[in-house]
Amino acid sequence: MSEVLDIERCDLNISRNNSSHHTEKTGAERLVVRRGQPFIINIHLTPFSPPFITGTTSFTLTVETGPLPRKDSGTQVCFGLLDSTVDTEWSAAATADPTKDVVSVSISSSPQAPIGLYSLTLEQEGHKTSVGQFYLLFNAWCLRDSVHMQSETKRQEYVLAQHGLVYRGTDKRIKGAPWNFGQFEPDILDICLKILDSNPKYVSDADQDYFSRSSPVYVTRVLSAMINSNDDRGVVVGKWGECTDGVHPGKWIGSGDILRQWAKSGPVRYGQCWVFAAVACTVSRALGIPCRVVTNFGSAHDTNADLVIENLYNEEGENLSEDSIWNFHVWVESWMTRSDLRPEFDGWQVSDPTPQEKSEDVFCCGPASLKAIKAGDLTMQYDTPFIFAEVNADVVDMVRLSTGEFVKFSESTKSVGRFISTKSVGSDKRHDLTHKYKYPEGSKEERQVYEKAVHRNKLQQRGEEPGLHLKIKLADNMIVGSDFEVKALLTNNCMVPKTCNFLFFARAVSYDNKRGQSCGFTSEKVEVPPGEVMRLSLTLQYDTYGPLITSDKLIQVSAITIDKQTDDYRKAEKTIVLDEPDIEIMLVGAAVVHQPVTAELSLLNTLPQPLHDCSFTVEGVGLTDGKPIILRIDAVGPKQEAKTSVDLIPSSAGSNVLMVNFDSDKLKNIKSFITVAVKE
Repeated sequence: MSEVLDIERCDLNISRNNSSHHTEKTGAERLVVRRGQPFIINIHLTPFSPPFITGTTSFTLTVETGPLPRKDSGTQVCFGLLDSTVDTEWSAAATADPTKDVVSVSISSSPQAPIGLYSLTLEQEGHKTSVGQFYLLFNAWCLRDSVHMQSETKRQEYVLAQHGLVYRGTDKRIKGAPWNFGQFEPDILDICLKILDSNPKYVSDADQDYFSRSSPVYVTRVLSAMINSNDDRGVVVGKWGECTDGVHPGKWIGSGDILRQWAKSGPVRYGQCWVFAAVACTVSRALGIPCRVVTNFGSAHDTNADLVIENLYNEEGENLSEDSIWNFHVWVESWMTRSDLRPEFDGWQVSDPTPQEKSEDVFCCGPASLKAIKAGDLTMQYDTPFIFAEVNADVVDMVRLSTGEFVKFSESTKSVGRFISTKSVGSDKRHDLTHKYKYPEGSKEERQVYEKAVHRNKLQQRGEEPGLHLKIKLADNMIVGSDFEVKALLTNNCMVPKTCNFLFFARAVSYDNKRGQSCGFTSEKVEVPPGEVMRLSLTLQYDTYGPLITSDKLIQVSAITIDKQTDDYRKAEKTIVLDEPDIEIMLVGAAVVHQPVTAELSLLNTLPQPLHDCSFTVEGVGLTDGKPIILRIDAVGPKQEAKTSVDLIPSSAGSNVLMVNFDSDKLKNIKSFITVAVKE
């Protein structure tokens, strides 16, 4: 029987362990390690303690997590000392330094252990010593962990990067907006675990919930439900209209403020798809799951699950259908193996925290295997058919005549799922993922996959048929505040003249394709000779569209032709993304750790009206002490510049990102950023 060691204190070696586990940015106050990888603690003995003798001295270590730790659920594990740690289960090995009365204990967690906050206890002959607490995360660096990612550059991007770009706009005007994920900021990890502890599955069966946190599939599905507040007191309340009692979704530039506000007072008002996705990315990365934000342009919302978007119009061009195609929609992909599916479905998994449709009676979506989506294998859980439709639904346009008859006047296989985008690894360039979601549009493989998925006959061969051909041509330099002209071009490809009613109108629209009020209309009865082109112009004036557009700055223009003699209906539609003035950010001097540096900010008011309630909001990890800085300025006249400056004191060396948001009563949520290289 070994003698009981007399322990003076225990040292968790936080700085050393956090560094080796890639968690040093969480700070030096707590131990944060990743599963399946050893960490070392030091046990300091009193001068009167018996010595530690390798192979003779023994003790038992116990790790516990959750409100009711149990051995059966893997939330309580006891293990003794071995000659060396093993990489398949909880284990420990110890060595002694007699000259310093220190015992070094190497502890390796199971690569399948539940993630969370653990307590560590040392027991000798019935004597228990509390060693301390530590956080255990998923481990993309561990080969046996189900989130293992082989590429170091990808691990740096998808686990460790604290800032990124979220793409918005339309497929013709794609723009990346900066976002501060900030997963290593103070308190964020605790808030992420609080989100898990607030989910209904934990409330109904805490033991089973904690046991299931060993699976990134389970955790990702819980986050998909908990990031929105629809079925619970989740993080963000969604709103797609005017916001008078909360923060407009376009104002957020990072996840930290949202998560802290939720932890303090409950669901945060308000968010839209990019906010839901960005917050989900923060929480996933904080817990160790590799994650990226993905934008789908021309994203279908298939309400009746038939994998077809049916646009039904009346004879005035009014849309009567429930299906819709959003200009863009944002979700996340997380990297993991799928032990619940076949091995070929490992890799990136799509989940969507934006509340659109219920899944298993809860507003959540995913994770669905990206490979299953591309293959059209809609039997693979979770929610693969809905996501498949978002990127690959066919679109059918029909008009309801005054007689009640429905006439199909166009169909498209190419308007859904375009330029699916995420930030590139290691750079601010856009990376196109469309080929990962589906085969090239119009290819034999793409059609075969679609036909298999929807169980329908092949579509008729595509191409421009004889008849009238309608398209819209937009102007250049369509900047908010200016007047500009758009044109509708009607071409007659027939051998005989065509007479029809030619309608051209514009209306404000939000990014999720909810239509606002009209801001322009013209119509004409025209006769188009064979082979000729007829042009119809529509002038959009700021005085008219300015008060009607949302903060998305989108205008939808539609052209319709109606030949009542032949029941020939044609429709063309485009969405204008109004350009915003740019924020100019200039750093005066070099950025050095703990030394002030000035950033000068300016923005040109392009409107013919003055701006009031103007402010710049500045935020950057390592630059603004983890908090946004709000700089309010006086009114800015028409065609005048809004100018201010801010003094920053960098807290750490390296590459940091300074994000700036401009807001006013008329120009809202304009964003820009620069990379700041901070020297020692």
